[in-house]
Amino acid sequence: MHKTTEMPDWQSFRTKADLQQAAVATFEPLRARFTPGRAGLELGATGAIHNEAIALMEAFARPLWGLVPHAAGGGDSDLWPLFLQGIANGTDPEHEEYWGDFGTKDQRMVEQAALGLGLALAPHRLWEPLNERQRDNLFRWLNQINLVDRSNPNNWLMFTVLVNIGLMKVGLPYNRAIMNEYLDTIDSYYLDDGWYADGKTDQRDYYIPFAMHYYTLIYAKLMEGEDPGRAARYRERAKRFAEQFVYWFAEDGSSLPFGRSLTYRFAQASFWSALAYAGVEVFTPGVLKGIVMRHLRWWFRQPIFAPDGLLSIGYAYPNLIMGENYNAPGSPYWAYKTFLVLALPDDDPFWLAEEEPLPALGAASAQPHARMIVCRPEGDRHVTALASGQMANFDMAHSAAKYAKFAYSTLFGFSVPKAYYGLVQGAYDSTLALSECDDHYRVRRFCEEFAIAERYVYSRWLPWRDVEVRTWLVPAGVWHVRIHRIATGRPLDAAEGGFAVRRPADFAIREEDAIMTVPCGIAAILPWGVSGIANVEGHGQAEMIYPDANTNVLHPRTMIPTLTTRLEPGEHWLVSAVIGATHSEENVRRWARPPRVERAAGGSAIVVRDPESGEIWCEAPVSRSRTDAQ
Repeated sequence: MHKTTEMPDWQSFRTKADLQQAAVATFEPLRARFTPGRAGLELGATGAIHNEAIALMEAFARPLWGLVPHAAGGGDSDLWPLFLQGIANGTDPEHEEYWGDFGTKDQRMVEQAALGLGLALAPHRLWEPLNERQRDNLFRWLNQINLVDRSNPNNWLMFTVLVNIGLMKVGLPYNRAIMNEYLDTIDSYYLDDGWYADGKTDQRDYYIPFAMHYYTLIYAKLMEGEDPGRAARYRERAKRFAEQFVYWFAEDGSSLPFGRSLTYRFAQASFWSALAYAGVEVFTPGVLKGIVMRHLRWWFRQPIFAPDGLLSIGYAYPNLIMGENYNAPGSPYWAYKTFLVLALPDDDPFWLAEEEPLPALGAASAQPHARMIVCRPEGDRHVTALASGQMANFDMAHSAAKYAKFAYSTLFGFSVPKAYYGLVQGAYDSTLALSECDDHYRVRRFCEEFAIAERYVYSRWLPWRDVEVRTWLVPAGVWHVRIHRIATGRPLDAAEGGFAVRRPADFAIREEDAIMTVPCGIAAILPWGVSGIANVEGHGQAEMIYPDANTNVLHPRTMIPTLTTRLEPGEHWLVSAVIGATHSEENVRRWARPPRVERAAGGSAIVVRDPESGEIWCEAPVSRSRTDAQ
């Protein structure tokens, strides 16, 4: 019987050896999950949009994102003979576990990238042990990616590039022309300030750091001799991106939950691993090391591993409700992309450095290409993003919740609906939910107009053809102010939700004692956070909503401070102040002193002031169009 690998103390790992041990420990539960021919891993019974045979292959391939860098950096694992047998059988057309042929866009193309990386970084493990027939089979199966139609106008183009790099590195025929064509297309997606779009879309999510930049940084490292121009360009873009992306990370290691594919979890930090791997100098090695290691420690404190040691589908806990239709049981192992730093030699500056805190950052960072303002209030320890203008380019589950809420937070996360009847099923945190007085609610999805200014974000959205909502979001320290001008041709019920805060898990805290009210305002004051909302104009009453369990991505049970009102046909203004902060005496005191909000002379702007000093934080031009607002 194989000896079970002892799981490390996640809170103590600081060194390369610690991270190697963590990788090996998380590989170990996979051992008993191989199919008889070793070409698949059976990790669960849930399904995805692709068939079960492809899901088995995906589960086989994704751990290689960790196993390959582990081997490249000198690590050893006795799982390699099992993976080699799987590669040999999976690429053998005569074997019953053959991975199959494909001629168009296919999930197997995604998983081929890990094999390309293996050929490039760890040929001594993945290539050299194969015999001639096995090598021929592997080449033929991988080369299918060069023969499919050109129907992948997004980050998928880089899978073809990575496969060809791997083929080139082991002396096999590769397609330089298709690499150049695809890289030119990737360049056409570049925006500015380090930001790409993932194709011609309105998404600016983690696919920018853990796909567009991650793959191009690997290219910059592996192809700098053959293609120095692109290598330099990719490094420079990554440097510029890092200066904005660093704002997404809190000092405790957590990162903003936002967008799709959150089940990839600590892949959120894979950009920083790729930055170190490619030798990009933007922050000190100690800063990079601190970001990566704190992030990993934060994640391994969360219950993301099932009792059998396998990564679950979900975010901070197992949760199928927030998953995507392409999330099969093996999908979460894309998280292993952050293990790329294990490919660095022991004497690399990354490993020799002492961890350093985040660099000095401002209280707010307007990021127009990300379509958000990222806020880090002085004296608080979490990150909030105020967003406008994002939406997925395909209709995924809960896309409005993942992209179009007003605010996203490292402390409070965000919620997805469990169903769509009433406020409890809908879990409408950080958004304005509107219904035709029948408990079936609509929220902001696509924006007809949007603007990202230095001190506010703006959007115009149409929940119905005869209902127009113009929304301004203004950061104000640990608060933010929401301003809506609603023109409606029908009666509506409106519900404005604050941040969803974790409910007590035992009897040590009486839930009712944690709730504090002010006239038309309500908050939950708990040891782990302060979440509240107060009416400024237009709202009728305040109440605490207790949404269905497992709707929030961070916490299974939450409550949402909410303002509600009834709107008759006509024009209405709804203005509220929302607080979301870590618990401290100062933040509890701040709950009782929301920002001052007033109309400017002539009514063309709403002014938001510091409640104590009277200093103007923002003048939002509330009556202007997108063009004027900018």
